[in-house]
Amino acid sequence: MHCPFCRNPDTKVIDSRSTDDGGAIRRRRSCPECGKRFTTQENVLLMVAKRSGVTEPFSREKIIAGVRRACQGRPVDEDALAKLGQRVEEALRAAGAAEVPSHEVGLAILGPLGELDEVAYLRFASVYRSFESLDDFAKEIESLRTAGSSGEPGPSR
Repeated sequence: MHCPFCRNPDTKVIDSRSTDDGGAIRRRRSCPECGKRFTTQENVLLMVAKRSGVTEPFSREKIIAGVRRACQGRPVDEDALAKLGQRVEEALRAAGAAEVPSHEVGLAILGPLGELDEVAYLRFASVYRSFESLDDFAKEIESLRTAGSSGEPGPSR
């Protein structure tokens, strides 16, 4: 790491700390040449492998946008969507993999969305799981009812 003040290529790490969400590492550094101190932040990239074979960086904003469409017209506020996006990202990062299949991202969304709003869950699941008939909807509604009557907070996906 080059010193931003004198461009010396050799700097010393004084302290390293993980950010609260675990998505980055903050390092306090010192330059032995000029003696100045500075902070760097290293972001941990989480990559998503799409079905087409393309990989792209994980985007919490894309998760929130997709869930927002499913929640259209439902009593769900932006704060709840932001919390859902954070829960999904934390769950994916907790798995410890640098790259996750897009299918896993969809599964990580279903649980928290089922707890947030059952109608939005059905909308999202119908697209995510490619429902083709009323029977598909009926089966999913039955699983929601079963999960609700067993005291669980939503669909067990």
